[in-house]
Amino acid sequence: MHIQNLHYSKATSVLKIKEWKLDPNQHWAIFTAQSHSASLLCQILTGQIQPNSGQVVGLPSSVACVSLSMQQELLDEELAKEDTDFLDRIDYGTPVETLIENSAGNKEDVDKLISLTDLDHLRHSGFRKLSTGETRRLMLAMALAKKPTLLILDEPYSGMDTAHRQQLTELLDKLSSDIQLIVVSSREDELPQCISHIALFDHQSMTECLTKEQWAAHPLKSQIKALSEQKAQVMLDLIESQPAISDSHDVLLEMNEVEVSYVDKHIFGGLNWQIKAGEHWQIKGPNGCGKSTLLGLITGDHPQSYSNDITVLGMKRGGGESIWDIKRQIGIVSSALHLQYRVSCNALDVLLSGLFDSIGLYDQPSKHQLQLAYQWLDVLEMKALEKISFRSLDYGQQRLLLIGRALIKQPALLILDEPYQGLDYLSRKLVYCVLDKIAKANLSQILYVTHYEDEALSAIHNFVEFEAGQAGYVPMVKRRNG
Repeated sequence: MHIQNLHYSKATSVLKIKEWKLDPNQHWAIFTAQSHSASLLCQILTGQIQPNSGQVVGLPSSVACVSLSMQQELLDEELAKEDTDFLDRIDYGTPVETLIENSAGNKEDVDKLISLTDLDHLRHSGFRKLSTGETRRLMLAMALAKKPTLLILDEPYSGMDTAHRQQLTELLDKLSSDIQLIVVSSREDELPQCISHIALFDHQSMTECLTKEQWAAHPLKSQIKALSEQKAQVMLDLIESQPAISDSHDVLLEMNEVEVSYVDKHIFGGLNWQIKAGEHWQIKGPNGCGKSTLLGLITGDHPQSYSNDITVLGMKRGGGESIWDIKRQIGIVSSALHLQYRVSCNALDVLLSGLFDSIGLYDQPSKHQLQLAYQWLDVLEMKALEKISFRSLDYGQQRLLLIGRALIKQPALLILDEPYQGLDYLSRKLVYCVLDKIAKANLSQILYVTHYEDEALSAIHNFVEFEAGQAGYVPMVKRRNG
């Protein structure tokens, strides 16, 4: 495949590639240091968009792609088909097995693909019951069902637990003997062994092509780490300049004998847990164990939060409290929120909505609130995107805005469920530095979910760890002295 003088631009991103040759026996990684342009390349190679100029010669006839934006599109399709109102049960969407079969066009390969991607126990589960990591594996199975000769994977490890990341690496190495791979990644150490070359992208352009050995010694990573530290301090200064709007509480969260069960499945039970003032917590566990369910109990978004003994920020669930009284003191970033944020509003309004705890903006902001939102656009380097629709932004730009939305009001409780998904290398390092500084300065109490050991925050010494039991997973509360 030969790419020459390629140019594509839209309001939010630009892509330029002067020349790039990919031989059939090469497997490439695209490293996005400070760019969202690689997602444009994925769309061009899969035929979703056409470049403004230039050409791609020798593109294989069968190309498949897995990306976070495609995952978002599939959810939109599933929501459009929801039939809960017409059924005597909750409609969780199309079963995993059916989605794979629809992609394959036949039943012959379905069992093999389900086994390859470790989805057998989820075969009959509806799409919307899947965790983020489980959905990523489904998307891979659907892509492989098309029997591609070129497979493009945009952040394929995102949302996966440690065991499934290892399984994915082994699977990609195995597939590489028959399928050419292009892996887009913002993590320098998260590449299968079969990758032979790395293409580096800056804001708009492909800047370098390297062998894996050359990449290992590249100074870019240390340069960006230093830059992220500088930018993080600027963001922290902005946070500290604003007074916290939350009330003080000796205990932010209390759960007593909390249990979640469905008709066909027990999720977890017997959870007794307190988050005291000054404590930060991390929730650990494999995909599908109940981490996001637990967070939904805290935010009130899970229906069983009202049938359990739960007190959040001094207000007992089901005691007549206003959900908005609680949410005004909570900032949240999660894949669920990201997928739910489907309203038509611009980038500025997304930031402002964090001050009103709404999805979309329905209140008139004050002059001070507008000024604060503009300051956040500036520190996020997104001033040029002020009037751009949130849905038109690239996935990583959307996620960065949602992080700003959570931080803008300096909440009492900051809930972060895999916050780095879709971020480029610089943005990921920047957000990590900011969160670490927030935790150390105790500006908000942090409740944190990540599958990566290198993303552990040094100020977190308390953990809820989901461990496998006979009847499902068991959440174990482990409070440790720092």
